[in-house]
Amino acid sequence: MSAIDLNGRSLPPVAWCSSVALVLVIMGGIDLASYAPRHAPLTLPTTLLVAASAFMVTSAVLLTRVTAFSWSTFRTVFKWALCAYVVVAAMIEFAFVHDHTRGATLVVVSLMLVNLALSVPMNIAFTTARFAEAS
Repeated sequence: MSAIDLNGRSLPPVAWCSSVALVLVIMGGIDLASYAPRHAPLTLPTTLLVAASAFMVTSAVLLTRVTAFSWSTFRTVFKWALCAYVVVAAMIEFAFVHDHTRGATLVVVSLMLVNLALSVPMNIAFTTARFAEAS
């Protein structure tokens, strides 16, 4: 399934891939949170994190193959959305560190937050830029 821009061009499923990555990260976070305050097994969250990372890499690769696209709009929107979501991710990370999350669990949570902080701005920026005039 591909996106269509204002000129009727078919675009790769960048938003779909980054949305799937976001959903996988949220699923992993819910699984980790369901064990709180006990120690959580990391097999499922790690698997979901790897799959989410693969979808984000796929999304980025697909995005690099787009030629006629409003890259200036994408960069501007991505930059500001990324600033907002880095703050959100940092606050969530602080909560986990403050609650004494340590070791491999903290690493998995941190990587999930990095994925979150990249996938949402990717979605916002791609969706905005696909409807903007290509430069």
